[in-house]
Amino acid sequence: MGNQQSKVERMVKWSADTLLAWRRSLLVLFVLITLVLGYSATGIRLDPGFNKQIPVNHPFMQNFLHYSDTFSGANNILVSVRWKGEGDIYNPEFLDALRQVTDEVFFIPGVRRASVSSLFTPNTRYIEVTEQGYKGDVVVPPHYNGTEQDLQQVRRNTERSGKIGQLVANDLSAAMVSADLQELNPETGEQVSYIDISRHLEDIRKNFENDNIAIDIVGFSKLTGDVVAGLIDVMWFFLIAFVITTILLWMYTRSVKLTIVSLIVAMLPVIWLLGLLRLMGMGIDPMSILVPFLIFSIGVSHAVQMTNAWKQDVLAGKTSEQAAHSAFCKIFIPGALALLMNALGFGVIMLIDIPIVHELGVTACLGVLLMIITNKMMLPIIISHLQLERSAQAAEKKDEGGRHRVWWFLSNVARPKIALVVFAVSLVLLVGGAWKSRDLIVGDVGTGAPELRAESRYNLDNENIVNRYSVGLDLLTVYVETAAPDGDACLDPNVMRAVEKLDFHSRSILGVQSVASVAGMGKVTIAGNNEGNPRWAAIPGSSRGLRAGSQAYSSEHGLVVEGCKTMQVVLYLANHQGDLVSKVVSRVEEIIESIDEPKVEFRLAGGNVGVQAASNEAVKKAEVQMHSALLASVALFCWLTFRSFRAVLCIIMPLAVVATFCNALMASLGIGLKVSTLPVLALGVGVGVDYGIYIYERLQHELSLGRNLREAFYQSMLQRGTASLFTAITMSIGVGTWAFAPLKFQADMGILLAFMFLVNVFGAIIILPALASWFNRSKPLVAINEEAVKRTQAIDAAGKK
Repeated sequence: MGNQQSKVERMVKWSADTLLAWRRSLLVLFVLITLVLGYSATGIRLDPGFNKQIPVNHPFMQNFLHYSDTFSGANNILVSVRWKGEGDIYNPEFLDALRQVTDEVFFIPGVRRASVSSLFTPNTRYIEVTEQGYKGDVVVPPHYNGTEQDLQQVRRNTERSGKIGQLVANDLSAAMVSADLQELNPETGEQVSYIDISRHLEDIRKNFENDNIAIDIVGFSKLTGDVVAGLIDVMWFFLIAFVITTILLWMYTRSVKLTIVSLIVAMLPVIWLLGLLRLMGMGIDPMSILVPFLIFSIGVSHAVQMTNAWKQDVLAGKTSEQAAHSAFCKIFIPGALALLMNALGFGVIMLIDIPIVHELGVTACLGVLLMIITNKMMLPIIISHLQLERSAQAAEKKDEGGRHRVWWFLSNVARPKIALVVFAVSLVLLVGGAWKSRDLIVGDVGTGAPELRAESRYNLDNENIVNRYSVGLDLLTVYVETAAPDGDACLDPNVMRAVEKLDFHSRSILGVQSVASVAGMGKVTIAGNNEGNPRWAAIPGSSRGLRAGSQAYSSEHGLVVEGCKTMQVVLYLANHQGDLVSKVVSRVEEIIESIDEPKVEFRLAGGNVGVQAASNEAVKKAEVQMHSALLASVALFCWLTFRSFRAVLCIIMPLAVVATFCNALMASLGIGLKVSTLPVLALGVGVGVDYGIYIYERLQHELSLGRNLREAFYQSMLQRGTASLFTAITMSIGVGTWAFAPLKFQADMGILLAFMFLVNVFGAIIILPALASWFNRSKPLVAINEEAVKRTQAIDAAGKK
């Protein structure tokens, strides 16, 4: 082990010698790289996409994508035109506005025009049974010109169409325009811009809202536009975090030079990352926009460790170059290992089988790996040219004297008896956290879009639509494949009864507002053919009887294709909360299992609830895999570095405790475990391991010099603990300001990260030494270096004199 350690030390020393020998040439090279990548970063673009949000390999999503061209998908928009004046919607002003809004939506680039539906579109028709037979036409007649007679005819036609609750509000206070979106614009062949679509929708709102009319808009594209708009306000919070970090850095270092250098070096991996993404043809998804700022926070943490080590050596009398050489030798191994752990923390989130998470993982891994160059190579070169200000030296000397009261008091945790108290308190907190973690919900919590706050315009629009219609944006689609041998499957009683059974039982599921299926429409039509007698609202036992409902089997209704070979049953849910989605999907699967009809095959699932269900399953599956892989990988790296299983336990145990606390915090604050929050847990572990590695590496070094455990821990805290605690507090305050941001997903991430950053450092400076104290009782953590002991004793003796 000693030979191996000396080889590593010699390699690090040779790297430091080479780095500083070529420091001018390398600095010029780094500056040129920064200029090139900085110019490239100016062209970075936002790159949102609907299909990136879904786990494409999940069986639900394979079915969803397979049928997306056949039936309406989850990527749709709903524009509700709401009447605020007296009476209901049947008046010339409202209907004229609805017609114009329908035209505006129809011509939005990227809209699948055949899918546009409103009272004014030709696919919205009514059918009635008269003495002469069936009679039907479009709801709004071609000759409509706003007269009272026309208005009454539209009213009657709408009542006969069965669209009340779907395209018309139940209380007749609003009417809707719905449309599906495509990933590619068929006119240009280019990817659809959701930001442009959102801008078009806002123009519609601006142009048609007045004292009597309000416009409510929901849909993925509108949500994306609102998130992007919120990012403008988010930038102010990032600026506030930057200013707070700057002030705290100066208060800690009392050096303007070190403050500026730390900030610049922390910004470099962000600039390099954005520039490389542009060169790789990639953009930044709005949901990944926080990654560059997390990279900056991690960069500040590592820059402080390096500059702190350099300052200590300068104060000890070394030149700037000698101090930079020494700081590189001290910091490179634990720093590079910690950054590899950060990259690993981001890398394991790619176990979640969702493209946007893969993109986030790649982006964050690349940014952290770039930090090894900027923070561990470029920073020593820069500080080797600096001279520490007299003000900083004076402030440091003023603080010199006896023992540091806080760290000496805290070093008591390295005593076995005090460590038992730490274990007892940690155990109580761990049990309490594990118990509370049971309430953690996988998926969204609350109604509306979880990315935005409840009082946002989007969520208020969503609430207006949900309260007025029997349908909304939260729908679950079950696809039905039939194998009727005699042609039209809708005329096969066995097939229709199987579909009707799913329709009937699904209506009784708690949280399901309404159900639409060809069997349900067929029953209504059959009853209509028999003077509206509700006793006839049933599926007959013969093909001849089913022909009475043939008007319901048209593909114009969007529930079947010609010949009824393929159908869909649509369940409209009250919301998309994680627990409701899970219960509904489970119950639907039970109903499908109970249907024994060989001619029918039911396939889950489409609609945005189907997407949500697949994403939740992917997250739930990946959670255990991710944490297991992350902790196992961290353990492996730590063992390879320290060659001690006790070192692994000392570093891993605090991380496991804090991860449990984080789950309990999420449950307490009503934050669901989902695509946007699961990476935070991985990041918290990845960043939290930094503190443990830095402190344990120094603790091991001090023990090898012959110090007892308490003294070794005290010396470790003097050299690494202050910097670790400072960076944890600085990062926590910086991201903590995000809690007041307009975007809720950013606020949630800010709260969780602030908690993880702060609690992880306390785990490293309290639980780690407590564990080490008991491990050290049976066997020393490291072998004592006799020569180093003599040098240490001489240094201590000189210090006392």
